[in-house]
Amino acid sequence: MQAPGGIDEDRSGGFEHGAWLAPVGDEALEQALGALFDGEFDLLLGRRTYDIFAAYWPYASMDNPIAAKFAECDKFVLTGRDAPLDWAGSHRLASVDEIAALKAGDGRDLIVQGSSTLYPQLLERGLIDRLVLMIAPVLLGSGKRLFGDDTPPRTLSLVSQVTGSNGMNVATYEPAGPVEHAPAGPEITSDAELARRAEVAKGTW
Repeated sequence: MQAPGGIDEDRSGGFEHGAWLAPVGDEALEQALGALFDGEFDLLLGRRTYDIFAAYWPYASMDNPIAAKFAECDKFVLTGRDAPLDWAGSHRLASVDEIAALKAGDGRDLIVQGSSTLYPQLLERGLIDRLVLMIAPVLLGSGKRLFGDDTPPRTLSLVSQVTGSNGMNVATYEPAGPVEHAPAGPEITSDAELARRAEVAKGTW
């Protein structure tokens, strides 16, 4: 999910594939973005995504509907850094507890965009109501992942799914509880399988 929009958007970790999304964008992606930013909302962002947005969107033309929406909404930023948040309408959140309190209030819907470090924490606390996954027909081989190593195990319930003419797949899910476990077939504990399990246990497999 790293740097979909700009070549120099995020080169951290030596990432060299910035601006990979536009060449494969299609009507499914456009419609999904239009629906996501339709109506009233506020943004919930990690610090790095905030920095990227704050260096771009306030300087974009207000003829761009997303720029206009971002200008009027509140920007809530989960950060432990003391660096100022100069983008108008920005607010610092110091912990996930503060996000939970914000979500429990009577404010507008919160949209998370980018901010890869937020999703595991929010899923763990049950603070995500809906995931809109915009899956591109691109294999990058490196870069930041939406569901990294700290993501808690969860099942998802499909709400809707659309595939565009270039192969963009927009799938909307809602969290549906813990992962269940059931064998795909009858267990076979042959001598070969028992030996394999012993190698796994020893770390030599």
